[in-house]
Amino acid sequence: MMPLPESATSSALDEETARSELYGLLAPVFYAPPAPEWLALLRASATETPAAGAYLEEPWRALVAQARALTDAQIADEFDALFGGVGKPEVYLYASHYLSGFLNEKPLARLRTDLAALGLARDEAMSETEDHIAYLFEVMRYLIAGDDVAVANLTRQQAFFAAHIQPWVNLLCDALAQHPKARFYAAVAELTRAFMSVEAQGFDMLA
Repeated sequence: MMPLPESATSSALDEETARSELYGLLAPVFYAPPAPEWLALLRASATETPAAGAYLEEPWRALVAQARALTDAQIADEFDALFGGVGKPEVYLYASHYLSGFLNEKPLARLRTDLAALGLARDEAMSETEDHIAYLFEVMRYLIAGDDVAVANLTRQQAFFAAHIQPWVNLLCDALAQHPKARFYAAVAELTRAFMSVEAQGFDMLA
């Protein structure tokens, strides 16, 4: 599990770094239960104005509050209750489910085509398919912070976000926010929703 980014508690970093690090914060929390060390950092975080913008201050404060209110075990149990178990999970984390109603359908095939065009491929060690929200957020992080400017640029970010995240991410956030078993992850969903709104508005300004 990655450490909390400095952008979560400081406004000193530039906007692009803050965006990249917030994607980096959210991705692993959707992929696996947060590690105790990560949760300890979250609980100790300041709750005023994350660097990505004041619009995120309230959902950030709510997430820190939930982390403080729940134990590590309760948060891990919540992850398992929502996303784990045998068979159908309570909440799906895959784009293809929300876009087509089925897993491993055409949205995943289109995603793989676009990833190949970016020179990206799934690590064989990764157990999830590429349309998992954690994977998509890691791609966005790379497109923001990567060294290859031919790939890591605003045009690529906008296109990837519009094609593979924006059409369905709020449906995931709705499912989590409304789920009776979600406390910590309801707060994660609201921070995600707010951040996605900031991203969408930023990309709209480029149009």
